[in-house]
Amino acid sequence: MKATEATAMSRAGKVNWVLFNPKTYATILYLLLSLPLGIIYFTVAITGLTLSIGLTPIFIGIPLFFGVAKLLNGIVIFEQSMIRQILGLPNPTVSYTYNHQSETGQNWLKRMVSGFDGALFIRNLLLVLLRFVTGIVFFVIMVTVIALGLGLIALPVVHIILMNELQLDILENSLFSYFHIDWTYNQQYLLYVGVGLILFWVALRVVNGLMQILRRIMYVDEPYQQPSVPPMEAQIHAPVQSQYYEYQEDHPTQGMMQPAHREL
Repeated sequence: MKATEATAMSRAGKVNWVLFNPKTYATILYLLLSLPLGIIYFTVAITGLTLSIGLTPIFIGIPLFFGVAKLLNGIVIFEQSMIRQILGLPNPTVSYTYNHQSETGQNWLKRMVSGFDGALFIRNLLLVLLRFVTGIVFFVIMVTVIALGLGLIALPVVHIILMNELQLDILENSLFSYFHIDWTYNQQYLLYVGVGLILFWVALRVVNGLMQILRRIMYVDEPYQQPSVPPMEAQIHAPVQSQYYEYQEDHPTQGMMQPAHREL
């Protein structure tokens, strides 16, 4: 049952028809913004950690370090929510695994220390650094493949404008002249536009593939793979259930009618 739900959830964010799907163009906008956002995330993380380490002797770096840890967690949650919104995934249900009443009498520093998770901090830091690298790489890949497809599609218009305005023939020394293929400009236009449409469709598929890679890198599907029953609720019901079965084993016939035997 859980495997079926996980498979259905993994297919929910996939784009089937890329050309007319708004998710594709939302992904393009997201990848365009990923480069400046990745630089901002990287700068904030490195600057915050450097300042917290440098200011530790005067005790300002300790709360600054926990503040940076909270900020990194917020950045990862923000990126995960943006990917869910673009792919149309539902918001995960939040389960509280700790007692809020135990933190009411503590100050803000003790609450930050008690809520700090070292493994989560290292994971968030690595995700922010990886987000910086993937932001640059994915931006270059996306711009290259889209520009190549759109450039071939717009080539006939550019050629006509240059011929009429500047008398510049950019197709004079094309591949057709090297292979001695005597094609007219209209035939070359059709070929370039056809190849450009195919490359643009491939570019959109590449863009959606990059988004699926980011979806796995940023652990977007992790909340959907967790058990639906909160841990606190499981801890509450488990002792009650075990006591019930122990009670049945100790008194197997209690509550049942016993046969009456009369001695004659």
